[in-house]
Amino acid sequence: MTLWVFCLILFSGTCSVIGQIFFKHAMSDCGNSGKPCRPLNLAAGVLVMTVGFFTWLTLLQRFNLSYLYPFEGLNNVILAFGAWLFLRENMTGELCLGMILICFGTMLVSAT
Repeated sequence: MTLWVFCLILFSGTCSVIGQIFFKHAMSDCGNSGKPCRPLNLAAGVLVMTVGFFTWLTLLQRFNLSYLYPFEGLNNVILAFGAWLFLRENMTGELCLGMILICFGTMLVSAT
């Protein structure tokens, strides 16, 4: 794997995570109405996730799914850091251990 491919994989996953964070901001403090309080955040989330989706499709065109899919586990790691950094959510010891195991498993799969 080249550095460029790894960066594209991370970019695709990061777009997904950023989209989720925008969605969380859009839906925060809305009460029970079900409507987004911040429609611009909702639109930004859809836009960022769309960019990530098309990046993922480009990667699928060039690589086997069995090779790419384990990297989806890194989305959980990126999401945990993003939630901690931008949403001020807590990072527990179990969460950190789980993230280490995910990274280790991803390294094992990508080495083959």
